[in-house]
Amino acid sequence: MRVRKKKHCAERMDNCAALWVRDPKALKGKWHVKFRNSNPIHIEVGCGKGDFITGMSELYPDINFVAIEVVEDVIVTAMEKAVAKDCKNVLFCAISAEILPDIFDTDEVSRIYLNFSDPWKKNKQAKRRLTHKNFLDRYKQVLKKGGYIWFKTDNAKLFEFSLNSFCAEDFRLENITLDLHNSGFEGNVMTEYEKRFTELGQPIYRLEAKYI
Repeated sequence: MRVRKKKHCAERMDNCAALWVRDPKALKGKWHVKFRNSNPIHIEVGCGKGDFITGMSELYPDINFVAIEVVEDVIVTAMEKAVAKDCKNVLFCAISAEILPDIFDTDEVSRIYLNFSDPWKKNKQAKRRLTHKNFLDRYKQVLKKGGYIWFKTDNAKLFEFSLNSFCAEDFRLENITLDLHNSGFEGNVMTEYEKRFTELGQPIYRLEAKYI
């Protein structure tokens, strides 16, 4: 989907400077210094407009959240939302997931959230899926042993692909559901996409993958 260019994007990002990490590589192994505490670090890969990450920030003040999004015209909306909600425990990086090992040290991350990632529907595009082996290998470089990847999607084929991918990479799967909103799972924070899909009556697929 083509992203519409935001007016005055650079200026708006500058207005959110307190939450925007311009040079995340400089914080590798030092994120606790930036957050000024030693709380666990959770990452959302592809934060979109920020509904999920700001909701999680409010619910879990003792967790440090890092939201990444490759498109600045998208992440600026998420940052503005976090500023409006006065979120104290979330930072934003305009980067790709491919460089996570360059900005986080071994065992520095406790959890990664993958919410409604692009399914890249063509088989030749499989390597671009955020649950492909290539990305899982990167996540394992920064996740603590016993840490988790929490994954949600509305795309059944991507969910099937991801189940196989996680298993092949020796993650232990837990809390698998093919209909999240009728599963009894408590504490779910919805993304903007999830709200839209749920209103249309589409089932949401979810799993937790433990790095063992």
